[in-house]
Amino acid sequence: MTQTRLTTDRRGFLGLAAGGVAAASAGISLMLPQSAKAAAKVIIKYDWLMSNGQIGDIMAVQNGYFKEAGLDVEFSPGGPNSATVPPVVSGQATLGQFSESTQLVAARASGVPVKIIACGFRTGPYALASLPKAPVRSAADMIGKKIGIQPTARVVIDAIIAQNKLDASKITIVNVGFDKAPLERGEVDAIGGWVTNTQSLSVLGPDRIDLLVSDMGLPSYANVFFATDEAIEKNADVLAKFIGAVSKGWAWTKANPQEAVKKAVNAYPDMSLEWEMKTIDLVMKLSFDANTAKNGWGTFDPQSIEKQIAMFDALKQYETGRPKLADVYTTKILEMTESVRPKI
Repeated sequence: MTQTRLTTDRRGFLGLAAGGVAAASAGISLMLPQSAKAAAKVIIKYDWLMSNGQIGDIMAVQNGYFKEAGLDVEFSPGGPNSATVPPVVSGQATLGQFSESTQLVAARASGVPVKIIACGFRTGPYALASLPKAPVRSAADMIGKKIGIQPTARVVIDAIIAQNKLDASKITIVNVGFDKAPLERGEVDAIGGWVTNTQSLSVLGPDRIDLLVSDMGLPSYANVFFATDEAIEKNADVLAKFIGAVSKGWAWTKANPQEAVKKAVNAYPDMSLEWEMKTIDLVMKLSFDANTAKNGWGTFDPQSIEKQIAMFDALKQYETGRPKLADVYTTKILEMTESVRPKI
């Protein structure tokens, strides 16, 4: 990613898969049942493969919560070349999920009529990993160090530097991939990546230090559920049933983490039982906090999103102008499910 243009890479913090879909919004149509007794067909488009970030969603299937809600749900996983937005905007999918809230904001800024309806992770899982010999425990600790960053995530570091008023000339940015070898070999002092990728990070040893972007002053939500403006207006009941059932799946996972991992791996054998068992506590930490205990799973703070928008706008990331906050989210679905979503 350059500093002035958004990309389509899921692993890029500002990834966007919205190319050419704004004009298709007129074709939105949810897949609804032929009769009142039939289960409503719901397709959710993810922007990556099924993984620990969707374990609560998987439990909603495995435990029958979708069926209880009168829904026939189909998961549509993504991948390296998968576009998330077009299927949702065209009506091929009922709703979608982005890895980061910044992706939704970028889509809206490009004219795509989609809004956040719920957020699964309390913060984006992108983090800097470092070692005790050259620890990076705060944004200020980047001064005088070499920071390995994927090109698509460069804007993240730029935003953190600006937010913390750091001297960028005193920080050396090195382009890296997603393996941790550059840090292991001492070529960089810290390296960016997904903190939930436990297996990849394991090569760094047990003394590894992880610093989430949220701990460096960059707010973000992850596992962001979104739908089109039209779907939110005309089919809110279906979206509410989905979010309500998913919230039950996450509540069950919170109460039964190890059993949830076993069920998820059984359903998706490409997931590793060993490594998912080592990651589940972190996934729960990312999913629940004081805000979910007060307002229920899936909640989010619009002012955090506003701060995020302002930070990236200052870096001139929105080529056609920053979107209005009111156009980026709706609390309608959360309000409709207030009595259902667990307060944990």
